[in-house]
Amino acid sequence: MARLTGARPVAARRWGCATAAFLLLLLTVQAAQKADLSGDATAATINHSLTLLQRLQELLQNGNSSDSVLRVRTAASDEARVFHTHQLLLSLQSEVFESLLRNQSVVTLHEPPETAALFEKFIRYLYCGGVSILLHQAIPMHQLASKYRVWGLQRGVADYMRTHLASESSQGHVVGWYHYAVRIGDAALQESCLQFLAWNLSAVLGSAEWGSVSVELLLLLLERSDLVLHSELELYTAVEGWLGRRQPEDPVAERVLRAIRYPMIAPSQLFRLQVQSAVLARHYGAVQDLLFQAFQFHAASPLHFAKYFDVNCSMFLPRNYLAPSWGSQWVINNPARDDRSTSFQTQLGPSSHDASKRVTWNVLFSPRWLPVSLRPVYSDSVSGAVQPVRIEDGRPRLVITPAMSSPDFAGVSFQKTVLVGVRQQGRVLVKHAYSFHQSSDEAADFLAHADLQKRTSEYLIDNSLHLHIIIKPVYHSLIKVKK
Repeated sequence: MARLTGARPVAARRWGCATAAFLLLLLTVQAAQKADLSGDATAATINHSLTLLQRLQELLQNGNSSDSVLRVRTAASDEARVFHTHQLLLSLQSEVFESLLRNQSVVTLHEPPETAALFEKFIRYLYCGGVSILLHQAIPMHQLASKYRVWGLQRGVADYMRTHLASESSQGHVVGWYHYAVRIGDAALQESCLQFLAWNLSAVLGSAEWGSVSVELLLLLLERSDLVLHSELELYTAVEGWLGRRQPEDPVAERVLRAIRYPMIAPSQLFRLQVQSAVLARHYGAVQDLLFQAFQFHAASPLHFAKYFDVNCSMFLPRNYLAPSWGSQWVINNPARDDRSTSFQTQLGPSSHDASKRVTWNVLFSPRWLPVSLRPVYSDSVSGAVQPVRIEDGRPRLVITPAMSSPDFAGVSFQKTVLVGVRQQGRVLVKHAYSFHQSSDEAADFLAHADLQKRTSEYLIDNSLHLHIIIKPVYHSLIKVKK
């Protein structure tokens, strides 16, 4: 903790500034010496940087030879925390402090309680270039770094937030980080949070942070087709709970309810919702047309329905549902060892007309498939010689093909999505998702950057590859019939 004492004499403050300048000069000289000796085979680096950092810490902790004083006040307290600091070190890290301390040696700073509580950590970073933070400290530390324009710390905290989205906390943190990213205009952090929420929505729906989701974030999530959750009914139930707690104005509630994809819910469940859901009863007029269209969708054959209605819209596009009728889990032990195969069945489509029809899928996994450009070929220079090929030149490959063909496939294409589960902070979450083009049997970039040879690979859980393969039937509009 910074020493709380009275102001130092002017001479001492000048001496402290000179000392800091000397330390800076010492670092500069060391760097120059290293550059000068870089071409000499006998050169050696004598590194006492840790000792220097320790002395800088002591300089802050004891307030020795300080030439500036920071008084940090909060509206919640009449007392100020006092930090005896060194102008040169603060100015080197922050242009704001350089300006504040240019013509005065005592500065009073007003901070909210959450940033004031971290101010000592913040000042220590300015002296030593390092700081340790916890999940709940990320936003206030980022606020301090932004306010005082300490760009290195700002980037470091933002990187920390992007890499700790999966960390477990009692109240959750990703929703709060997303809202903060929107406020400060950090598009990269915003997109990282949004993607994490979309791919792990089931985990979020059952957590305390679901109630803190803003209207804007909820609508953004409901627009997405890459949401990973058990079913559309699970999403409706969570949305119903959100509306019950937040009690938004009717236009907002109606926008939210109209974003639910009712054709993806079975008719029996839709009937139950009309009877039991208080939220649906209150806003029934706003979604009546969607419910009627959903019942029509389930009653008619998809081919017949597509003649009268536009099915090339999000309402008729499945999300990434984890229910067994939409796909299958596949755990591959020792995935770097050899080729594997499996098969599973899915429902032909979300329409009740196709509820009894099944499609069998064959899946082939190869850990070291070689593209044509890397396959062995005979060389002209040496008869019979084969170009050497390293195992690591290959990349994993996943091929998903239907084991059958049927006239029922007319007007339907199948979009495949493969989720890769990873273990982070003790939890199994979705970090990678690969979507196949509708006309393709495989994803070109599947596990392109994965190193399955290493047991410590982030793509493996206990040396196993955890996949969840999802088949999304997509209906296409055919020849239109005039209504």
